[in-house]
Amino acid sequence: MSSTGATPELHQLHSGGTIGSLIVNAVARFGDRPALADGRVHWSYRDFGDAVGRFITLFRALGLTKGSALSILSSNRAESWAAICAALVMGVRYTPLHPMAAEDDHAFIIEDAEIDVLIVEGAKFGDRGGAIRARVPGLKHLLSFGPADGARDLLPDLAAVAPAPLVDEGSADDIAFLAYTGGTTGRSKGVMLPHRALVTMTLLLFSDWDWPQDIRFLAATPISHAAGVTLFPVMMRGGYTRLVQGFEPEVYCRVVAEEKMNATLLVPTLIYALIDHADLRARYDLSSLDMIIYGAAPMSPDRLLEGMKIFGKVFVQLYGQTEAPQVITSMRKIDHDVTKPGRLASCGRPSPFVDVKLLDSEMREVAVGKPGEICVRGPLVMDGYWKRPDANAETLKGGWLHTGDVAVKDAEGYFYIVDRTKDMIISGGFNIYPREVEDALMAHPAVASAAVIGIPDDKWGEAVKGFVVLKSGAKADAAELQAYVKDKRGAPWSPKTIDFVTTIPVTGLGKIDRKALRAPYWEGRKRGVA
Repeated sequence: MSSTGATPELHQLHSGGTIGSLIVNAVARFGDRPALADGRVHWSYRDFGDAVGRFITLFRALGLTKGSALSILSSNRAESWAAICAALVMGVRYTPLHPMAAEDDHAFIIEDAEIDVLIVEGAKFGDRGGAIRARVPGLKHLLSFGPADGARDLLPDLAAVAPAPLVDEGSADDIAFLAYTGGTTGRSKGVMLPHRALVTMTLLLFSDWDWPQDIRFLAATPISHAAGVTLFPVMMRGGYTRLVQGFEPEVYCRVVAEEKMNATLLVPTLIYALIDHADLRARYDLSSLDMIIYGAAPMSPDRLLEGMKIFGKVFVQLYGQTEAPQVITSMRKIDHDVTKPGRLASCGRPSPFVDVKLLDSEMREVAVGKPGEICVRGPLVMDGYWKRPDANAETLKGGWLHTGDVAVKDAEGYFYIVDRTKDMIISGGFNIYPREVEDALMAHPAVASAAVIGIPDDKWGEAVKGFVVLKSGAKADAAELQAYVKDKRGAPWSPKTIDFVTTIPVTGLGKIDRKALRAPYWEGRKRGVA
């Protein structure tokens, strides 16, 4: 018996649910309700359950059992989501691959995660699948959705086999997702997310967000990442999900208008595209959009205000990271208050059941208004990094998840992320966070988007450098923008140089790719570009 008096049987009794049980329950409860469509197929929950059962039959025939490892490289298609859900019901560990990542990243993840089965979408990623198999001898099976050289096409088999009964085989402590970090600060790390963490995330998303009564969710960003895990609360409510293959503004607006989609998740750059496409908004009725979730990267408060004027009070913000997915903090609709424009820079308040504190380097909580690292603990937090005890010791120091994000908290409990600790610019003795400068630049009426980095400078140590995309038809020169930032923030924050560009590079997760921006300036220098 344990020191708490709880027997192993009681531990099992109180262990909590699994994502697999959520899937099985949704299929049973919502049978004939519309569940999932991707432009080719349109499944009810009963059809979806049938597809999940067929994948389970196929996976078992390949020798997959509880604890095996599956990965998928595909665009947003219904079969991909069914295969993911089949793995979760079976207790198979799933590793997402971002469609926009490079071959080196994919091959590293497949090898590091010890993947048994890789499924690729034949038409788009067949060649990539073959290249990965050649590089990773330990990969046992290469399968495909549609024909691909060297891969077994699953689609004919899927139609031919009988569906297995949906019986949840997972446990709350099993790894559900082995999800890899974005790699913006070095080599990706595998994050062990047990069912417990994903169930906690789902319950928080379900209960703490302003969902429409009858959910019709449009997923345009990859379901391998944030849009995918957001499908769990949609399924829990018996909602309908429409998948589209990438964000193309006209296709997106047409689907919203034709299918009366009322909820969606977009990164800020895609929301900016909707704001700037007045012609599409005039042609397509987007009034059904009742909840626009944004996150993954900071959003300019001024551009957010533009969006609120166009779409209304429909915005909900998430803040999380792979190690504590989606809901460390949230900003609900009611928090987006136009009478308090300063609050639009916030990422909201901590979610229920999650402890969040701002700590200094000595693990002391900082005072209101003072910057500190966002640190998290609770059932949302990962079990640690896969095969990385060194990283665990650093990131989970003192019993807290150290996010690497610096924030301040106001008197009402709202958090304001300043920036990543590793992105801070030290210029002439001043600590300058890029987001402070980016927000100032994007407050200028001519600026559509902006990115800021520090570059080497003999006098200042580092100099602030800006990259700016102007709005269509707008004009502004560097001197005007420098003076604007100086007036809003002060001289140290004003960029010493500004490059006008057509696009800002972003990672596959929609974050500004500062590593790519810094690389030409820091090559061969001590700081590097990590």
